[in-house]
Amino acid sequence: MGGLDRHIVRAALAALCFCFVAVLPARAMDIERVVSPGGIEAWLVQEDSVPVVVMEVAWKGGSATDPEGKAGLAHMVSGLLDEGAGELGSAEFQMRMQDIAARMSFSADSDYFNGTLTTLANHRDEAFDLFAMAISEPRFDEDAVERIRGQIATSIARNRQSPDWIASNGWYKAAFGNHPYARDGDGTPESIAAIARDDLVAYTKKALARDNLKIAVVGPVTPSELRALLDRTFGALPQEAEVPEIPKVEVKKDGEVTVVVRDFPQSIVMFGVEGVAREDPDFIPAYVMNYVLGGGSFSSRLTEEVREKRGLAYSIGTYLYPMDSAAMLLGQVGTKNERVGQTLSLIRKEMARMAEEGVTADQLDDAKTYLTGSYPLRFTSNRSIANQLLGIQIAGYGIDYVDNRNALIEAVTREDVARVARRLLKPDELLVTIVGKPNLSPEPEGLPATDDMAPPPPGGPTEGHH
Repeated sequence: MGGLDRHIVRAALAALCFCFVAVLPARAMDIERVVSPGGIEAWLVQEDSVPVVVMEVAWKGGSATDPEGKAGLAHMVSGLLDEGAGELGSAEFQMRMQDIAARMSFSADSDYFNGTLTTLANHRDEAFDLFAMAISEPRFDEDAVERIRGQIATSIARNRQSPDWIASNGWYKAAFGNHPYARDGDGTPESIAAIARDDLVAYTKKALARDNLKIAVVGPVTPSELRALLDRTFGALPQEAEVPEIPKVEVKKDGEVTVVVRDFPQSIVMFGVEGVAREDPDFIPAYVMNYVLGGGSFSSRLTEEVREKRGLAYSIGTYLYPMDSAAMLLGQVGTKNERVGQTLSLIRKEMARMAEEGVTADQLDDAKTYLTGSYPLRFTSNRSIANQLLGIQIAGYGIDYVDNRNALIEAVTREDVARVARRLLKPDELLVTIVGKPNLSPEPEGLPATDDMAPPPPGGPTEGHH
């Protein structure tokens, strides 16, 4: 295919990837469980109106399973799988992908190793074959490994200068101590340098298997066609994964405030408490409660108190973050150094107020209206549908969750919200990490912080990405 033709096809694919499917209620989708002859399962939405196939996959066993001293291993593998596979070197592999206008990417978070494939329907078979090569026959050629190693080292150095990254990483270190969730997901300069080709090969053979795999496919694919594609794409993988179990862990509850002193005019504040697991009966009520507290953008209590009434921050937000072995309710705000103590005092007061009073009937109704009304907007493209289906599988919900989800929201009562607020919102346990030179006095006229007041932790800022 000529260069001009490739550009035209790539442009067409880019446009089609974000085309809207028919905007229907989420429950109007027909989600089918498809199992191949080889026993590989996927969830399929056959969507024939857009000629683009999207596949999202996830293997349990992400960066939290990196061996001691090899932090960043899963992340490095994610950058290398499309850098040559089978008989194709990096340049040849990338050219084949360009020729058919397909896109392939991989990533690793703490719990999962993820992959995405997007292809025009008429090049579907070749794109799936290239994906199969990438996960089953990665080359890990020396030049590609060293190039990706260098890119990761540059990213790590850049992260060390980011206040948001330092705050996030510092919070996880404070919350989880020596637990794998506190590890540096992207690695450190030392750990990245220590990773050898044998480590990369071992990770793929142990983590990329069939029994720890979740798959979602959306596009003009029939169930019978997908069954054949599943065996062709994933059939060469080992049947059983060999990844360590990550032990359960809770957020530290001593209310510690850690300051990483940096000469910035504004402080970045990350704060959080123990959350609630996805499978917990209180998860949906907690989700509704969090919307009122800090998850509802301009309609949340924290935004009203911190931004609207006092102008202390441009934005403040909270969210539930359930992982496989931990659960958190996290928040972040950026504010002037001299206003940090005042802002934290307001956050604690709003947590205490909700734990004591719960929410009003109007607040609950508004939260339900938004959370149910916005849900169909998560299903507006093939990519977004595939992403949602994969997330539902990872969460352990049933294939009927899309049909039932809004009813679960509607069933939440004020008593449910009050119960989970009392359970979760404990201001004295609020774990806080601050990057900047904050004044920690709750009164706005207090003096700015100094290096003597809050020295950085030994060894300077920590590294990691969550």
